Amino acid sequence: MLMTIAAFLQGAIKQGIPLLLGSTGEIITEKSGHLNLGIPGIMYVGGISGVVGAFFYENAMGDAMNPFLAVLIPLVCSLVGSTLMALIYSFLTVTLRANQNVTGLALTTFGTGIGTFFGGSLAKLANSETASVSFNRTSQYFSATLPFAQDWGFIGKVFFSYGFLAYLAVIIALVSAWVLKKTKVGLHLRAVGESPATADAAGINVTAYKYAATCIGGAIAGLGGLYYVVDYAKVWSSNGFGDRGWLAIALVIFALWRPDLGTLGSFLFGGLYIVYLYIPGLNRSTQALFTMLPYLVTIIVLVSVSIRKKRENQPPASLGLSYFREER
Repeated sequence: MLMTIAAFLQGAIKQGIPLLLGSTGEIITEKSGHLNLGIPGIMYVGGISGVVGAFFYENAMGDAMNPFLAVLIPLVCSLVGSTLMALIYSFLTVTLRANQNVTGLALTTFGTGIGTFFGGSLAKLANSETASVSFNRTSQYFSATLPFAQDWGFIGKVFFSYGFLAYLAVIIALVSAWVLKKTKVGLHLRAVGESPATADAAGINVTAYKYAATCIGGAIAGLGGLYYVVDYAKVWSSNGFGDRGWLAIALVIFALWRPDLGTLGSFLFGGLYIVYLYIPGLNRSTQALFTMLPYLVTIIVLVSVSIRKKRENQPPASLGLSYFREER
């Protein structure tokens, strides 16, 4: 029984890591006043970019792979791909002042298409009959756990049996929360999200903060796609990422725009996402009902927050609104 609980908690955390990275990136973006619904597409591009780097490095080096480069190349490729997607979004919504909702949805469609196209191309190069791409050697490096994890029983399985990206995701979330709350940069970013006109009048470079927050947020979200592919699934398949990108956006609301609270929320969402696997006797239709639990919890939290109307639990005041300096 104890090991079953450990297996469930471990599965919840593994499922939650992509959501944590995606939601942390979106929170940073939204703190600048921009609602980026393109996060699912950015996570797709982050995943496929890492896959491209891993695939070509594995095929070029064979058994002579360097562990450091085997990790660094997919990591850099993922960061570059997702940052470029975020840069496109920034240019359209900050510089050209395009509608943020439409731009984000278009970016999600575009990112999903990029993932499907390049994933299918790699599958053909690998002569795969299942339209999927595997990279076992690279995955071994990304999913390598601490050496003593197996010897510590329940504690080792729940807390120490993950790859480095899982621990990095938690560190990023906690550091982001600290920066937003305790630093001058965080104060300026929150000022831009609340009232860009006031921040501009105070001498804060609104455009620079919006670009930086969106690109950094996009890069972090892209790591969520990379984690899912190279650590969790260990294979790329079209549409294999599912609705995790949208769950990451829902988690932002659940976490009340706080990255530290998002850490616990992501593990809760991860548990809700797989809880049906641990309930015997469920048919497929009942299992489908369980997959909506994270969204149901988000709706409950959203209604609760709206009723209480505490300012610290509300989104940034200028979220989703373009800033026209001429109207200041």
